[in-house]
Amino acid sequence: MEFFTILLSALLGLASPVGIVADRLVESAVRRQFQSVDSLTVRIDNTPSYQVVRGRVDRVRLAGRGLVPIDGVRLEVLEVETDAIALNPSRIRSGNVELAEPLQAGVRLVLTEADLQQTLQSEQVRSQLQQIRLQLPGASGAQRYTLTNPQIELLPNARLRLQVTLQDPRAQQAITTAIESGLAIHQGSHLQLVDPALQVDGQAVPQELVPLVTQAVEPLLNLQTLERSGITARLLELNVEEDYLELAAFIRLDPATFSGL
Repeated sequence: MEFFTILLSALLGLASPVGIVADRLVESAVRRQFQSVDSLTVRIDNTPSYQVVRGRVDRVRLAGRGLVPIDGVRLEVLEVETDAIALNPSRIRSGNVELAEPLQAGVRLVLTEADLQQTLQSEQVRSQLQQIRLQLPGASGAQRYTLTNPQIELLPNARLRLQVTLQDPRAQQAITTAIESGLAIHQGSHLQLVDPALQVDGQAVPQELVPLVTQAVEPLLNLQTLERSGITARLLELNVEEDYLELAAFIRLDPATFSGL
């Protein structure tokens, strides 16, 4: 959502008194929101051009490569194409972003294996992992593990391998756990694990125990949780190659999402 807030704010803030929004000015405004950018182009389609003062933009298209929004996170490719954007015209003069109608956009994202690994090592992901406490099957009720040192590897046949170290904070005990799985889109709103296999300290876990782990992981891959924030996301395409992951999605933002921004 933050990205779309930046984009809409740029459209409003750079509209001239006659309502003309220059592609290059919006591009510069969006570029400044990233720590670094290899390349970025923005195209705004609006006929007539002055209708932005009435809160209308026909379409916005953005294509970027090598985008770094925050420390430790890099996007190899980001492409966004919106449907028509309708803003509340009564709020434009005050510079506030308020949607009059839902904002809909198609998004294409490419992350290299190095990008994914860098993201897993970022401060944002590390802090989230530190909040997770995991209890392994057969462990005592008091024995819970923290997750550290996540690593990812993209494999042939559209599979990936995710490894993490489980650390018992009360004892000098660490367990290396790895899950290898394919990924598939399920009903447009879920990423589903396909034929997952689990290893603990290099030893295969009996297949009947694997669902205990996947049942804990798959809720994290459910995009329907975003709907509580007024964001609807539907996955359209997923490709897992040996050196990159490609994802295409449809995103719809309710007007209340931008209320008062």
